[in-house]
Amino acid sequence: MGYMSQEGYDKMIAELQRLEAVERPKASAAIAEARDKGDLSENSEYEAAKEAQAHLEDKINQMKKAIQEAKIVDTSRLSTDQVQILTKVEMTNMANKAHMTYTIVSENESNLREGKISIQTPIAQGLLNHKVGDIVEVKIPRGIIKLRVDKISRA
Repeated sequence: MGYMSQEGYDKMIAELQRLEAVERPKASAAIAEARDKGDLSENSEYEAAKEAQAHLEDKINQMKKAIQEAKIVDTSRLSTDQVQILTKVEMTNMANKAHMTYTIVSENESNLREGKISIQTPIAQGLLNHKVGDIVEVKIPRGIIKLRVDKISRA
């Protein structure tokens, strides 16, 4: 079950509709075009098109499952007393004094360019349930970092 914002849910619905209405017909057309090129036993274009279609169908099925299991969180009712999913966390890396801000979101909503990290990441896991002022040691692939929680707000 994935907790997500209404915005994340709406984006997922729109992406699913795009995949079904645009990408699925493109995949079928690519298979038909490759099939028209002759002998299927030695037709690498046909095999590639079939593989791409299978990958697309897997993605569509995963999205349908995620949408079906989604639990939409009313972000206006979230507490900002401690770090939790759909909270924005401002923090300081104690080693280099770098300031970072991340919003903790579901796996499906994560987008590092937008500052949204998955609740599954080591940083999010390390910050969960901590309060402003806490210094948290987080194990990341490069070692252990110390982060101070400076502010918690609604996403």
